[in-house]
Amino acid sequence: MPSLLIVVPTLDSYVLLSHLVESLQQQTWTSWRVQFIDGPSGLEHRQWLERCCRLEPRCHWVPQVPDLPGIFGAMTQGFMMAQLDDWVLFWGSDDWAAAPDVLSQLMTSVTPHDLLQSSPDLVVCRGRYADSQGRLGRRTAFGMVSDSGRADRAASHDLNAVEYRRRLFLGATPPHQATLFGPGAIRRLRSYHEGLRLTADLDYFLRLSRVESLQIRLLALELVHMADAGVSGQQTRRRLQE
Repeated sequence: MPSLLIVVPTLDSYVLLSHLVESLQQQTWTSWRVQFIDGPSGLEHRQWLERCCRLEPRCHWVPQVPDLPGIFGAMTQGFMMAQLDDWVLFWGSDDWAAAPDVLSQLMTSVTPHDLLQSSPDLVVCRGRYADSQGRLGRRTAFGMVSDSGRADRAASHDLNAVEYRRRLFLGATPPHQATLFGPGAIRRLRSYHEGLRLTADLDYFLRLSRVESLQIRLLALELVHMADAGVSGQQTRRRLQE
């Protein structure tokens, strides 16, 4: 059975985390673990983490390493904490599972059906943004969209490194919240660029695309709902500079 680790960077965000945890507790796939990596949060937030991890044994938390600051520093720390056979998701405090069966569909997609089939390095799903009232809006577009811009009808579609790089060149970036990182990808590249605050995810995917044997699976699954208030969307000028 594949092992799923969900890494959640936090910083004084405990008021949002109950929704995330409850959406996981409702999952039909139960073999998940959550690793909270907490920045320099206040006492109330830390007490919430302690209480959550005491009540839900699949949840754990550690302080963020000062030498790895920011969200992407916490994600690098999450990569370092992953076991050799872990599949990793990175969710934010304001993300939650889209439906009770999404983890089951996701993890079933990475299980080889025979000895000749290999597991993908990345599984790129769909995500959907929600406003402050929880109303769902636009969807992410990288997964299951053909080169002509039309949605693919197949349940899944595999890309090789060349096809994957072409999508990146054309401006598509897999949202890390909707991307499952496989053991192969983590083994090849397990850190984000320390100098980038907003575009480290794109930089990671570009560097990973240099691996000629890379296998990407696009899955027509709406995996995660995400708050539409990310810092990268608010700081367009800095993002363009990076």
